[in-house]
Amino acid sequence: MPGKVLYEYAVIRVVPRVEREEFINIGLILFSREAKYIKVRYVLDEKKLSLFSSELELDSLRETLHSFDKICSGDKSGGPIAELDIPERFRWLTAIRSTSIQTSRSQTGFSTDIEKTFDRLFNELVV
Repeated sequence: MPGKVLYEYAVIRVVPRVEREEFINIGLILFSREAKYIKVRYVLDEKKLSLFSSELELDSLRETLHSFDKICSGDKSGGPIAELDIPERFRWLTAIRSTSIQTSRSQTGFSTDIEKTFDRLFNELVV
């Protein structure tokens, strides 16, 4: 399959009360080792989130998501994780957690245009 690269992605979710296992999809992380690509995008719809749960601390969510940005971009202010190579950063960001921000299990696919694939998946799974 010339021109196609393997990619992995996970959906970022807000889980207001972990014990209830309810969530809202708010973002996407996608990476490709072959393409040396990692990207995160998220949308915090405050109105939707407030309807879902009144217990959410939006400032804390924003801060955590901002750290996802730093880690993906390799920004040193994101801490030692941001200095890892791309696959390790993706694995760290998508590790199983018991917090209010979690990710889905990783899924895979092939793409000839990784940026278009990211946009398509974000629109299908998040917005």
